[in-house]
Amino acid sequence: MRNWWKETFVYQIYPRSFKDSNGDGIGDLKGITQSLDYLQNLGVETLWLSPIYKSPNDDNGYDVADYTDIMDEFGTMKDFDEMLAGIKARGMRVILDLVVNHSSDEHRWFESAKASKDSPYRDYYIFREGKDGQPPNNWLSIFGGSAWEYNEATDDYYLHLFTRKQPDLNWENPALREEVYKLMRFWLDKGIDGYRMDVIPFISKRPGLPDVPFKEGEAQMISLTNWYANGPRLHEFLQEMNREVMAHYDCMTVGEGIGVWPDNGALYVDPDRKELDMIYYFDHMFLDRDFENGGLKPMHWPAFKKIIHDWDSAVPEGKGWNTFYFGNHDQPRSASRFGNTEQYHYASATMLATMLFTLRLTPYLYQGEEIGMTNITFNSPEEFADVDMINQYKAYKSNGGRDEDFLPHANTVSRDHARTPFLWDDSHEAGFTTGTPWLMVNPNYPQINAAAAVANPASIFHYYKDIIAFRKAHDVLVYGSYKDLALDHAQIFYYERELGEMKLRVLLNLTEEAVDFAGPGEGWKKVKGNYEGESGQLRPYEACIFQLS
Repeated sequence: MRNWWKETFVYQIYPRSFKDSNGDGIGDLKGITQSLDYLQNLGVETLWLSPIYKSPNDDNGYDVADYTDIMDEFGTMKDFDEMLAGIKARGMRVILDLVVNHSSDEHRWFESAKASKDSPYRDYYIFREGKDGQPPNNWLSIFGGSAWEYNEATDDYYLHLFTRKQPDLNWENPALREEVYKLMRFWLDKGIDGYRMDVIPFISKRPGLPDVPFKEGEAQMISLTNWYANGPRLHEFLQEMNREVMAHYDCMTVGEGIGVWPDNGALYVDPDRKELDMIYYFDHMFLDRDFENGGLKPMHWPAFKKIIHDWDSAVPEGKGWNTFYFGNHDQPRSASRFGNTEQYHYASATMLATMLFTLRLTPYLYQGEEIGMTNITFNSPEEFADVDMINQYKAYKSNGGRDEDFLPHANTVSRDHARTPFLWDDSHEAGFTTGTPWLMVNPNYPQINAAAAVANPASIFHYYKDIIAFRKAHDVLVYGSYKDLALDHAQIFYYERELGEMKLRVLLNLTEEAVDFAGPGEGWKKVKGNYEGESGQLRPYEACIFQLS
C-alpha cells in the first residue's frame, strides 16, 4: 500500500542547536524558519522537531512542564505558527516529539500530585510506599541510580525511569490517557503531520512493579529496557490512542522502540492492528557499545547486516514498515562512529548516505549528517551538558575513578556530540549565534560548514542531495523487495532491490580496507557511486549502485 510517509524521509532538528535568531546562544523557532530554504534545497519533505514545549530543561526538553505552550528560549506560539506556515508553503510536513511516558516535575499535575494524596492528579503518576526505609523495588533509572525519589510531603516515593525531574505518568488512569489524547489533538488541529513518540514502549508498567531480574552476563541497560518495555496493556493503549486520535487525521506515527526487537516489533506496526506506522529500533545502536567497559568496540558487520535482514523479514510487505538511522540526538556523530573522518571523510559519509537511502524503509537523517559533521573533543568533564553523561561522571568519581580515564569513554559515546551547534558557515561561532552558544561549537567549522558544502558541487551535501533525489525517482527503493546477497561477508554489504522489471543492486564497502569483490557482472550498469572511475577492487568505503539493463 502506498503512503506518503513511506516515500518521504525524515530530517530531525534538535532546535536548541540548529539556528539561533536572537543572539542568546540557544537555537529557536525563528532560526528554523530562517533555514527552511536550506532544507528545501537539500530535498527535505518531512521535519521532526525534538521537543519544543515549555520545559525547565533538566533533559533538554524531554521533561515537559506544559504540553500546549512553547519553551521560552524557543519563542512563542506566534513563532510556531509562522514556522508552520513557512513549512507548509514549501510543501513540507512536520512531526513533533510526543513525550508522554513522563512529564516534568514542574508540570502543574505533578506539583499538585506530590503535595497531597487527595490531589485530583495524584493518580496521574505512580507513587508507592517504601520498604524498610528503602525504595519500593530495585528499579534503576536509565540515567543511573534508583528509579524512585522520596517525596517528603506524602512520605512515599514516585517512579522516574529517567531523571528525578521526569516522573512517570500512570497510563492505567483513563483520565490521564484522555489528557494525552487532548494534547495530541491540539497540535494536529494546528496542522502538524504526526508524532515521533518518545520511549513509547515504557508506558505500560508490569503489574505489581516486581523487581528487575537482572541476568548474569547481560548488560544492565539491556536488562532494564527489556523489563520496562512491552508491558501487558501497551498494545491496548496504542490501539486506543489510534482509535481516539490518529485515525481521524492524515498523519504518521513512529515509536521510539527501545526494548523492541524483531520478534515483537511487528506487533506495533501491523496495519491490521491499528497502532503505529513505524518503529524506531535500537539493535544496531547497541551492537558496538561496550557496556561493561564503557565506550565503543569494533563493529561486527555481519551482525549489523543480520539486524537489517531480521527487521525486514519481521515486517514483510503489507505487514508494517521499518525505519533506519545512523544518528540522532542520543547518539554520537555517525560519520565519526561508523566511518573514518580523518582519512576517508567524504567516502565514509557518502557510503553511509547510500545505505540509508537504498534500504526498504523510511530513512531518518539527523541535522548535520548531510555536511559530515563530526564528534568534538571534550577536554574536561565540566564541558559536558548531557544529564546522562553528568550522572555517569558522578557515579564514576564516587567509585574512585580518574578524569583521565573517564574522558576517552565519554568522547566516544556522549550525546553532546550530536548536540553541538549546527555549523552554518565560517563566521563567528559557525554562524549559529551572534552570542555565546549554550554548548561549544566544533572547532573544525572553518572546514566543515553548510555554506562551504552548498558551494562545492563535490561535497558530502551534494551527494546527499543527489541520493535523496535518486530515491525519490525510483519507486523500487521504496516499495521494492530487499534481499541480502552477501550476509556473512565481513566487509561488504551487497543487496538487491526489485520491483516489477526494475532491479537495482547496492554494493558497499563498510571498511577502510580495499577488498576484492566481484560486482554484479554482465548486464548490470553502474548508475551511481561515491568514487570516480573504475577500480580492480572495491575501494575504502566505496558505494556503488547498479541497474539491470
